[in-house]
Amino acid sequence: MYFVNAPFFLRWYYPQVTWNKSRAYKKLFLTFDDGPIPEITPWILDTLAQYQIKATFFCVGENITKHPEIFQRLLDEGHRIGNHTYNHLKGWKHSDDEYVDNVYKCHQLTQSNLFRPPYARAKKSQLNLLSKDFEFIYWDVLSGDFDQSITPEQCFRNIINYSKNGSIIVFHDNIKAIPRVQYALPKSIEYFLERGYTFDIL
Repeated sequence: MYFVNAPFFLRWYYPQVTWNKSRAYKKLFLTFDDGPIPEITPWILDTLAQYQIKATFFCVGENITKHPEIFQRLLDEGHRIGNHTYNHLKGWKHSDDEYVDNVYKCHQLTQSNLFRPPYARAKKSQLNLLSKDFEFIYWDVLSGDFDQSITPEQCFRNIINYSKNGSIIVFHDNIKAIPRVQYALPKSIEYFLERGYTFDIL
């Protein structure tokens, strides 16, 4: 189970987290979790370049290590990097020390102060330990692209139905998301550009 739109009780439980940016401007923030990988990240970069849009990529450290040339392309093309742990850990299943060490292992590669916990599942105690060095970026629109039970059209609808000024939107550059990302990303960009929105990095 997951929430396309971050509900009030999650925002209340994690008050130290950034869920969205200012609602005053017609600006949206595209984010991508789990890469970089050769199967989809270059396609995403090509698509963003086509529309001259920059995004924020929350990278998994072991994928950076496996695909350094794609990671370098993210940097060269002006996208912002975030930390998504070294091994895509679910915080609830790991000790605080193990989790924090894994985040800092990824930090050695990303050199970024932005952190997004995989699955949004980090203990408050883990976030407290990381808070001196990181800004926690969650989201208010989860595209559902990772959900293989929904159609690409449903993924697109999730985005356009819930996004508004300042929304942080989550896509994934992982294998299971590919059909939905390839359908929904360009359609979403075109939909919002036609309505006067701009896109920016976090």
